[in-house]
Amino acid sequence: MHPMLRLTPEVEAAVAAGGPVVALESTIISHGMPYPDNVAMALEVEQIIRDGGATPATIAILDGIPRIGLSADDLELLASDPSVVKVSVRDLPYVVSTKAHGATTVAATMRLAALAGIRVFVTGGLGGVHRGGEDSMDVSADLTELAVTDVAVISAGVKSILDIGRTLERLETLGVPVVGYGSDEFPSFFSRVSGHRVPMRLDTPEDLAAMMRAKWDLGIAGGVSIANPVPTGEEIPASDMDAVIARALADCDARGIRGKDITPYLLGRIVELTEGASLRTNIALVRNNARLGAALAVAYSALD
Repeated sequence: MHPMLRLTPEVEAAVAAGGPVVALESTIISHGMPYPDNVAMALEVEQIIRDGGATPATIAILDGIPRIGLSADDLELLASDPSVVKVSVRDLPYVVSTKAHGATTVAATMRLAALAGIRVFVTGGLGGVHRGGEDSMDVSADLTELAVTDVAVISAGVKSILDIGRTLERLETLGVPVVGYGSDEFPSFFSRVSGHRVPMRLDTPEDLAAMMRAKWDLGIAGGVSIANPVPTGEEIPASDMDAVIARALADCDARGIRGKDITPYLLGRIVELTEGASLRTNIALVRNNARLGAALAVAYSALD
């Protein structure tokens, strides 16, 4: 085990035994949802994973220590302490060396999960190429991390505030497999459709696990992006979201918000504009991803 990591006894025992473990990010807690919904969501998702036969490992940095697995008090701190900073891979050395609190993005969670020997990671939505990214060069580090780190990432697709088409093109260039779980359509976070097809489809956790094993046994480095659409009946139709996203983006530009602050602002603004409907969908898709994550971790550990 990497000497800089601190694992909870529960996670350490599961990893040592080669059991099913599911990594969870912490930015969704600190910057993705309002308090106290974020605490309730985090605890519920961990329980869903346990109910599915796997061990949850929420990842964050507390007092400069990368933590793999958190206590209820740790989750409360992340959810309510305004000093918690958003941490991507580039920020990890700074936050660790300054002994600060940090909530990990998809990219940073992937890197720390891989160091801990965890192969399955559940999140809400992937980062990607921002709208207008062809000029701004604003592209999430999630994509480059998927190209180099051997972790399968389950999401409800790319966040719909982003340029989904360009994101999929970038993932292709980076050699990252994008797999639709039970769907030929790439989902768009709040919605089951995006207007883009997935390049490949698999329908069972066992098939997903077999693909992961084949990829890494072939010596092909990097992750797998598993797109798991939000359940039918809990989505917000893409046609309804388009106007909301356009308004949120205009408000973001008017406020001059840039860089890593864009996504938290937009998601919060969308909650306001949809009068809470987007938050309910966000929670529903995270639950759905957690169920698949547990099943996939169980299937993958059975291959060993």
